[in-house]
Amino acid sequence: MKWFKTKKHRKINPADGVARDPIIIPRSEHGISRSNIDEPALKVLYRLHKAGYQACLVGGAVRDLMLGRHPKDFDVATDATPEEVSKLFRNCRLIGRRFRLAHIHFGRQIIEVATFRAPHGELHEEHHDESGRILRDNVYGEIHDDVWRRDFTANALYYNIADFSIIDYVGGAEDIANRRLRLIGDQETRYREDPVRMLRAIRFASKLDFSIDENCKQAILQLGPLLEEIPSARLFEEVLKLFHSGHAEESFHTLQKYGLLEYLFPDAIDALQDDTTAEFVRLAMQSTDDRVKLDKPVTPAFLFAALLWMPVKKQTEANIEAGMPAAVALQKAATKLISRQVRYVSIPKRFTTTMRDIWALQSRFRHHTGRRAYGVLNHPKFRAAYDFLCLRANAGEIEIDDCRWWTELQEKNPEQQKNILSAQKHPPRKRRSRPGRDRGGKH
Repeated sequence: MKWFKTKKHRKINPADGVARDPIIIPRSEHGISRSNIDEPALKVLYRLHKAGYQACLVGGAVRDLMLGRHPKDFDVATDATPEEVSKLFRNCRLIGRRFRLAHIHFGRQIIEVATFRAPHGELHEEHHDESGRILRDNVYGEIHDDVWRRDFTANALYYNIADFSIIDYVGGAEDIANRRLRLIGDQETRYREDPVRMLRAIRFASKLDFSIDENCKQAILQLGPLLEEIPSARLFEEVLKLFHSGHAEESFHTLQKYGLLEYLFPDAIDALQDDTTAEFVRLAMQSTDDRVKLDKPVTPAFLFAALLWMPVKKQTEANIEAGMPAAVALQKAATKLISRQVRYVSIPKRFTTTMRDIWALQSRFRHHTGRRAYGVLNHPKFRAAYDFLCLRANAGEIEIDDCRWWTELQEKNPEQQKNILSAQKHPPRKRRSRPGRDRGGKH
C-alpha cells in the first residue's frame, strides 16, 4: 500500500470514542477500482448518489478490496432512511426490528443498505441490559456517528462513490497496511455491548492473517464468560462463520489460545488433552478447509460430530459396562452429549441426526460382507461416516485396515462391489424344519 509510504497521517486514537476529522484518501492514492466492485453494488451506489443521498461502500468489502481480495458481500451505508431507499428501488425489501435494513435484490445477489447509525451515547439506558449488552439499536445518525458503531478499525472504512475516495476516521487503513486488528472504543465496553465481537475478532484474525492488538487481546482473555449470556442459536451461526469460511483450523487454534472454546464446546476440552483426539479434531478442521477451498459442500454435523466424538465414545463405553447393549449405549450417550451441547451452541435437529448416523456407522465399518455391509455402503451418510473413519485412522485412534478396505471397495465397479460384498466367510446354515411339518406342503 504505497500511499502509506508517501502520505503523512496525524495520530489517530480510536480508543477514546471521540470523532476526529477523517483522513480522506483520494482515488490516486488507494488501490480500489470500480472494476472490482460488483455491478449491482455500483448500481445501488450510483442511484442513491444521483437522488442526492450520501452513499458509501462500507465494512468488509472495502477492507477486502484494499487487501486485493474479491469481497463475498457488498454492503452500502447511506444517510437515506430505509423508507427512502425503498422508494428508489422496486426490488427492495425492508427487514429487521433491532435495526431496519434495506435488502435490494438482483437475482440471487443481495446488496444490503443500512442508514448511518447514531453513537451508543445517544441511546437511552433502557436499551442496554445490566451487563451492558445492546438490546435495541434503531437510532439514525450521520457518517461520523456511524463509524463508532462499527467494531474494528479495519471494518470502518467508507468508499465514497461521489469522488471514489476512502473516508477513514479511525486509522483503519493504516491497520490494514500493518495487518493489525484493533477494536474501536473502550475494549471492555464494546465487548459488553456485544460479546460476540470476541468471536468476530478470532474470525477476522484467522481469516485475514492479522495480529490482534494487545488491548483487544487482553480484554478477550478476561471477558470470555460473557459468551454465556448469548443465545445458543446465535452462537451456532457464529460457529458456522468460524468453521465454514476456509479457515477452520486456524480459528479453532485461536479459540483455544484465547480460552473461548470452553464457552462453545465445554465437553471437548478434557478430550482435547489427549494428543490423538487433538490430532483427529485438527484433521477434521483441515479437511473442512480443504473442501471449502475446492467449493465442495460442507455440513456442520461433521465438525460437531468430530468435536464430541471422544466424549460420546467414552460415555458409550461406560454405558456398556453398566450392562447396556452396544447400540443402546451409543444412542443414550449421543442423546446425553447432544443435550448438554445445545445449552451452549444449539444444533438443529437435521444436523444432530447426521451426527448420530456418523457415530453409529463407525462400528458397522467392521462388516465387510453380506447385508450389513450392503447397508453401510448404501447408507445416505456413508460418505461422511467413511471420511470420519479415515480421519480417525490417520490420527492414530484406530488401525488403517477398515479405512483401506472401504477405500478399495469404492474404486470397484458396481458388479465387483456386489461380488465382494456377497462373499460368505462361512457356508450358510441349513434352516431347520419345524417338527411334525411336511416341507412338501399340502397333498
